[in-house]
Amino acid sequence: MLAISRMKALISTYSVPHISKTTPLSLLSKSIQFNPPTPFKNPNHLHLKPQIFVPRASISSEIAQNRAIETEAASRQRSGEIHVIVGPMFAGKTTTLLRKIQSERSNGSFQVRPPQHIQLDETLKGLCYSGKLAEAVGLLCRTGLKVDPRTYALLLQECIFWKEYKKGKRIHAQMIIVGFVQNEYLKTKLLILYAKSGDLGTAHNLFDKLLEKSLVSWNAIIAGYVQNGLEDVGLSLYHKMRQSGFIPDQYTFSSVFRACATLATLEHGKQAHGSMIKCQIVENVVVNSALMDMYFKCSDLSDGHRVFDTSQNRNAITWTALISGYGQHGRVQEVLEVFHRMKTEGFRPNYVTFIAVLSACSHGGLANEAWEHFFAMTRDYGIQPRGQHYAALVDLLGRAGRLEEAYEFVLNSPCKEHSVMWGAFLWACRIHGNRDLLKLAAKQYFKLEPENAGKYVVLSNAYATFGLWDDVAELRSVMRETGMIKEPAYSKLEVQRETHFFLKGDKYHKQSKEIYEMVELIEYSLKDSGYVPHLSGS
Repeated sequence: MLAISRMKALISTYSVPHISKTTPLSLLSKSIQFNPPTPFKNPNHLHLKPQIFVPRASISSEIAQNRAIETEAASRQRSGEIHVIVGPMFAGKTTTLLRKIQSERSNGSFQVRPPQHIQLDETLKGLCYSGKLAEAVGLLCRTGLKVDPRTYALLLQECIFWKEYKKGKRIHAQMIIVGFVQNEYLKTKLLILYAKSGDLGTAHNLFDKLLEKSLVSWNAIIAGYVQNGLEDVGLSLYHKMRQSGFIPDQYTFSSVFRACATLATLEHGKQAHGSMIKCQIVENVVVNSALMDMYFKCSDLSDGHRVFDTSQNRNAITWTALISGYGQHGRVQEVLEVFHRMKTEGFRPNYVTFIAVLSACSHGGLANEAWEHFFAMTRDYGIQPRGQHYAALVDLLGRAGRLEEAYEFVLNSPCKEHSVMWGAFLWACRIHGNRDLLKLAAKQYFKLEPENAGKYVVLSNAYATFGLWDDVAELRSVMRETGMIKEPAYSKLEVQRETHFFLKGDKYHKQSKEIYEMVELIEYSLKDSGYVPHLSGS
């Protein structure tokens, strides 16, 4: 204890007294000055190990000055200078002493924080502020030191913002290795990180281990499931959250409306809409857009437009949701009218707006309007067309039967490596029965994202249209050998709050017998009316 007490007395903000030229070189003391770094300090210059110094002239003179050092230390603590002096009796024991000091500091008996920790915190923050997240994470993992919880929070937030989820997981691993115990705030940050990365197992594990669940943690886990295609689970968690006494906010309802839109559960969506009104949620552009999208995808166009009309705050996202909603139902005239009104009222369309407009023009066969809007993207708004915009024009040309022109357009497009373009062209070739161009399109379509099981099915159906059964068999064989499975498509219908699923050839529905009888009756009625089905393609 005497050694530790002496060590504490020697760690102060005092500078080393002047040494005269007559002092032997072997007795000269050495000191190091720890200055708080600037935010952009080079991390390679970071001193992570304490320096060991040669003793001054003698232990006796050192003891004589201890009282004066202790007396004046408090008045110099803000200078940033720390001089560590180790006498002969401490030789070979510096590491042990520093560990004991660290132990005393952690239990409150010694309140001086090691300068290397302060310097590491400031350097990590500086790297984050300057956009050098990778360097910050690498430095943190190399040091093997704990940092301040606020520094961990900043690093995790940067990983979430830039979608650098692997780096965030490295930070989590570093916390575990160095024995850092996360507080509830950091646990929630980690929960958000894992939920956004799609690692729902770890996210739910972190959620379950929270001592006190907050609205933020509930929103994070609900959004994680909804955004990763598990909308049913997300809605189930939403109801559990309500049962726990939490009042939803705009972020909660954004996820709920998105889930209801995907599941096409209109009744659940209306109930959530009513709950939002009762909760007196302040109008939010994102929530209104999600609500509009839900109504349109549930085929309730009137309520979707009513939400838009009652919105006090509108922006490009709100207008785009309305335009896309009408476009999903082939209401081409409404799409163009709303788009014109949007521009007239001074709102600037974004690239998603133009995707909806071009798709509507394609479905309506409005070639002149489509090309005009396509060129206006760059000319009037400085928006660089993307693959979806080019694909809409390929679809337009394909619907008009201009396959050669569509093929040249694809080859000359800067987005010719975008699979959606070749998919649109493949569909056009199949519809118009051009076998040669279909084979060219199939080759390019398959080369892009060959791991996509859906593409095998699309190609197989396209080959089957022309009776290319050898090609069909080859594709099916590749799928079997690689273990690739295509999830079956299904239709879903909600009637009086009950959801009904229908798969191809499905006979498991409790009313399947009546359903098939009705289908046969419809077929007989169509044939009696002179209808002849087109079987060469869909």
